[in-house]
Amino acid sequence: MSASGFSKVGASAKKRLYGPRAALVCGYAAAEQATLLDMLARFHMADIPVVFATGADMDQTVGQALAATPRHGRGEDSPLPRAMVLAGITEKELSTIMAAWKHLGLPRQNWATLTPTSEGWPLSDLLTELDLERVALTNRD
Repeated sequence: MSASGFSKVGASAKKRLYGPRAALVCGYAAAEQATLLDMLARFHMADIPVVFATGADMDQTVGQALAATPRHGRGEDSPLPRAMVLAGITEKELSTIMAAWKHLGLPRQNWATLTPTSEGWPLSDLLTELDLERVALTNRD
């Protein structure tokens, strides 16, 4: 971890990030969910279980939310701040997902990877922290 609270992620196709292989997706309208799933399929990552967090998930820990049944929340608009929390994927997959997101011109969102610390946080706290970090990074420039 660096002084900024971030640590650099490499590009290894073998090194996996902490946690179970999953993506926790927050703040998406129901109509946008298919776009994400299509993107993952297009880049050969359709096997990543995706959980769409709903307003009812705010008080769960991040770990509990990630452990929900894949496609939980599908078809519901999410009132949460827009973010994606990734776990258990390789560093290369993380890079691919973020690059594909940018390449496709999809809406700006906060990004996070699961850590042993964030796993126990309430989802609402993690989303607040991600917004604070984004503001701090924006103001730093």
